[in-house]
Amino acid sequence: MDLLLQQLINGLFIGSVYGLFAVGYTLVFGVLDMLNLAHAAIFTLGGLIALWLVETAGVSLWLAFPMACVAAGLLGLLLNQVAFAPLRKRSDSQFSGLISSIAMAIIFEAAALGLFGARSVRFPVGTVPTHTWQIAGITITLLQVGIVCVAASLMVILTLFIGRTRTGKAIRAVGENERAATLLGINVNGIIAFTFFVSSALGGAAGILFGLYFNNLTPDMGRSIELKGLAVIILGGMGSIPGAILGGLAFGLSEVLTVAITGTSNLRDAVAFAVLFAILLIRPSGLLGRGKTREA
Repeated sequence: MDLLLQQLINGLFIGSVYGLFAVGYTLVFGVLDMLNLAHAAIFTLGGLIALWLVETAGVSLWLAFPMACVAAGLLGLLLNQVAFAPLRKRSDSQFSGLISSIAMAIIFEAAALGLFGARSVRFPVGTVPTHTWQIAGITITLLQVGIVCVAASLMVILTLFIGRTRTGKAIRAVGENERAATLLGINVNGIIAFTFFVSSALGGAAGILFGLYFNNLTPDMGRSIELKGLAVIILGGMGSIPGAILGGLAFGLSEVLTVAITGTSNLRDAVAFAVLFAILLIRPSGLLGRGKTREA
């Protein structure tokens, strides 16, 4: 029982990272109806930039975290300007944008490889204070608590921002109908660029938390989470921010429960994706997804 509870706690921590990563994915999809497959590369660069700031520049993690998130957001602006904006008026913009984002992902990954080398790197010892609590036979670390708190705070802030601010409402309007948003006086291109900035900043934040949790960063670490991020937004409902959060937690819990029940990690991904498949058979639109018709 203690092992099962420990795995549930671990699933909450890794699920929060999955959810934060998937929120960035679904934010762009909700506005453009387009998948940004360079998101995983920005996730990687966010973690590596934070590591460089801590290890080489001597910046504390408290300052390195927001700086790396801003840097990831700026990479998102570059991505939008290079890979998406020039193709937006094309009739096949969804497919061409998808291919273009894959090309940018390869470029970003090559840049990470050139800057940081083809090796695993770790945050210096002492970057996060080591402190653990033993509660009813369950071990919880300060890092785990920090990861959940940061991820949850960012998700809550984003949800409130999208739902209650003028810019957030403009993002929703552009996501519903770009033409109507333009007629209402909304700067559609500016809103899309801002969406890419926020999405990429969240992806960078997820990369930092992921790197801290496993303390093992590589130039291709985004590949291990890219497919899971896509699975999470499909599970939660395409374009749904609450769905991405719920899907991330569900996916993380399914992984660790598989390890707890089977005693091996070999079946972890297979079972998680089998659960995803089963849920989609029952609810094709995802847990919180809904069908909608978009007009050009």
